[in-house]
Amino acid sequence: MSLNCGIVGLPNVGKSTLFNAMTAAHVPAENYPFCTKDQNTGMVAVPDDRLENIAKIFKPERVVPTQVEFVDIAGLVEGAHKGEGLGNQFLGHIRNVDAIAHVVRCFDAPNVVHSYEQVDPIHDIEIVETELALADLEMVVKRFDKIAHAARTGCKDSKREFLLLEKIKNTLESGEPAIKAGLSELEWGELGDLVLLTNKPVIYILNVNETDVKQPSETVIRTIDYAKGKGIPAIELCGSIEAELGDLSAEERREFLDDLGLSELGLPRLIHATYTLLNLITFFTKDGPEARAWTVAAGSKAPQAAGKIHTDFERGFIRADVYSYDDLIKSGDEHKIREQGHLRTEGHDYVVNDGDVIHFKFNV
Repeated sequence: MSLNCGIVGLPNVGKSTLFNAMTAAHVPAENYPFCTKDQNTGMVAVPDDRLENIAKIFKPERVVPTQVEFVDIAGLVEGAHKGEGLGNQFLGHIRNVDAIAHVVRCFDAPNVVHSYEQVDPIHDIEIVETELALADLEMVVKRFDKIAHAARTGCKDSKREFLLLEKIKNTLESGEPAIKAGLSELEWGELGDLVLLTNKPVIYILNVNETDVKQPSETVIRTIDYAKGKGIPAIELCGSIEAELGDLSAEERREFLDDLGLSELGLPRLIHATYTLLNLITFFTKDGPEARAWTVAAGSKAPQAAGKIHTDFERGFIRADVYSYDDLIKSGDEHKIREQGHLRTEGHDYVVNDGDVIHFKFNV
């Protein structure tokens, strides 16, 4: 399982700047609306000190981090749900991602055109979220009306679907996103191919001024409080700083961060936060010349985790030899792990934990 996250927002909020900084894709970021006319996709390594420490112990020839996929999606304008601007393209691309990273402009820059008269992050958030909700409502109402007759005539399956759609419809009409409808994962599954934009987890990326990095402005603080009130995580970062740091050496980057009084870049925090948003965990393997990190959904069992490496591993799964990253660091090497009894043999029902180091045994 790989994380797939769409970067969305109004035009000129800094989406492409952030995308470029994360992926080094060098996608043009011209200063005009709809500068991102195509869906741009980039793979980004998930920073993980644990993998680096594992590599120091085993000294493999290759070290392979797990990755997240970010998709830079065309800017949205008011009326997108009716096809305004690049609305249809924008909404179609969002339906294909697992999570939404909503970039919100909190920076002042007279030379960068704003979609409205002034920078108002909360207003901008509401514009985007209203468009997503209206697009969802239109889709739900169509399906609701289509199935209403069958539900009234007594079709059991139609009645069930009608009730679920009614709950979603009422939620959207009340101004809440579909994710707040209270449906279980099983109930969403009953609705089959109904993919709603507001049923995806969201994180706000507050693109702030350089001065806000050390001392957040009242606008930034107000936006953070707004996000907290909605129960949505928010990450503050300065796109111009992130872009500048991307071109520096590690030593120059460290000096730059020290001058700003920062302990780390904003992008690693964003990547980790997005990773967490989808309830994903990391396990590690050390086989032959390679140490590698892998992504699975929290709650995955050992055979499912093995399948991330190769489908044959899942199909022919026998057992898994497992120990924790923490035990490896305490022991210092794998031999001591065994001597100290920290190595466990687990079967088909074992639920993988974040930080597990696993060697799979299989037979095909």
